[in-house]
Amino acid sequence: MADPTIQTFCCHHTGSKEDMAVRIMDEFNTDSYNIVCLVSSSIGILGAIYQIFPDILSITRPRKNLSQGRRIIIWLAIADLLASSGVLVRSSLWLKYKNIMPMPGDDVSVLFCSIISAWIQYFYTATWFWTLFYAIDTWNTIKRRDSHTILYHSFAWGLPIATTSIGLSILYIPNAMCHNLPSVTSALYKILPNYFASYVPIAIVMIANPIIYMFSSKNVETAISLPLAQFTSKERRVVDALRLKFFFINIVFYICWLPNLLNGILLWTMWFSVPINAVVVIWYIMALLNPMQALLNALVYRRWNLSKWRFSQRNSKMFRRDVMYYDEQSPLLGSEPPRHHMSAAPPSINNYATL
Repeated sequence: MADPTIQTFCCHHTGSKEDMAVRIMDEFNTDSYNIVCLVSSSIGILGAIYQIFPDILSITRPRKNLSQGRRIIIWLAIADLLASSGVLVRSSLWLKYKNIMPMPGDDVSVLFCSIISAWIQYFYTATWFWTLFYAIDTWNTIKRRDSHTILYHSFAWGLPIATTSIGLSILYIPNAMCHNLPSVTSALYKILPNYFASYVPIAIVMIANPIIYMFSSKNVETAISLPLAQFTSKERRVVDALRLKFFFINIVFYICWLPNLLNGILLWTMWFSVPINAVVVIWYIMALLNPMQALLNALVYRRWNLSKWRFSQRNSKMFRRDVMYYDEQSPLLGSEPPRHHMSAAPPSINNYATL
């Protein structure tokens, strides 16, 4: 999992019982925790592979030209795959050597722990930005605007470098000493920046994505109804399906990452009397849900009702005719409703991810 609290365990420590981290470890069943991480990361890897190779279970389905939305989903899955792989390696080694916290004076374990923590943090941060950019690209698709592939990649891979390097550099440099700090001010300077670097991107996605999808839903409704000056049950079904899909995308992100925010809030609001049992329970929840993001994404980002709706270039004209331009007689006048000269709604939203 990607959590600043676990990252502090990579620091050198004296083994003193006065150290909060050592006291938490005394209450912590590391074997069961690592087994949960091992299982959830393995499932996450399978979910990511399924997103990257969706035809692996259906070899008879021909490949199609990838839309921009589908490409974003693939890059999101790749970041998830690499992050889950890091969790898998870390939990496997911790399970084998029985030491989450390096022993006093063990520089090799400190180095390994810090490197693998940076790996996991970087790629999970990338998944958060790809989740945000998928929402932005959906908005652009509905508004008939061009995608910005180079910009997406620059920010999705570049910003995690900045946040991860800044947060972990302050935490580990110069001597990886972040336990038994002399004052609260020292803790604020040493530890808090890494929490901000980890949790601010999560909070941004949690706030921005629901707003983007809400406006996207309204724009889809307008784009579908205006060309015919009507909004019938068929248009309603399309809009409702999109809203349901957007809702599940948001819910999955909240389920996977809200425990991390709660953990940070709990630690920093109860710094002098941390409820150890509650923290440990949240760690188990994070260990289960963080790597499961890849599997849940495979469910919510897939095509919906794929056997019924196939929005390829071959039948996009049929979709426009059936959903947006079919002739429905006016129940009062027995005539077709007036047609407005407006551009049609896009036949699909990011092609791969409409219905």
